[in-house]
Amino acid sequence: MANTQTALKEAMTSIEGCLGAALVDYTSGMALGTVGGGNDLDLTVAAAGNTDVVRAKVRTMEQLGLQDTIEDILITLGSQYHLIRLLKSRGSQGLFLYLALDKNRANLAMARHQLRRIEAGLEV
Repeated sequence: MANTQTALKEAMTSIEGCLGAALVDYTSGMALGTVGGGNDLDLTVAAAGNTDVVRAKVRTMEQLGLQDTIEDILITLGSQYHLIRLLKSRGSQGLFLYLALDKNRANLAMARHQLRRIEAGLEV
């Protein structure tokens, strides 16, 4: 089992094109851990903003009466993918993993696969 920083570092090194990664509490909007990012990608701002995205989707599903769970949310920009994966393991309720990927270097299918694997080994 990996702790937060180890899991986020693994995302940065094992996922081609990863620009930054964060573990986020969407009840508060706080990033519990970040790695990568930089001047063009403030991961604390991204964590707070993507919290609004997750909350809106959860609320919409409730209003529609959908009895399902969110696996992940993909936001496609001109030069980046932003991938949000809600954690499902016990004790991780209200958390999501967030990745920003360089669209020209990333393989989205492999990134999703690697993120699932990292989630499975994450101990929160």
